[in-house]
Amino acid sequence: MATSFFRSAFERVVAARERQASRYVNGVLMNLDDRTLRGMGTSREELRRKGGFNSGF
Repeated sequence: MATSFFRSAFERVVAARERQASRYVNGVLMNLDDRTLRGMGTSREELRRKGGFNSGF
């Protein structure tokens, strides 16, 4: 069954907001020290690969 126009538009808006939130969180996490990041199970390099240090808005 075909997806309606509104459903498709809604899904695209949600996906865009998820990407925006991810970029924002990565930017905030980059302000933490390396020891804290390691404790969270991530690294500065991994955050760089995920990208997005500046907000689109």
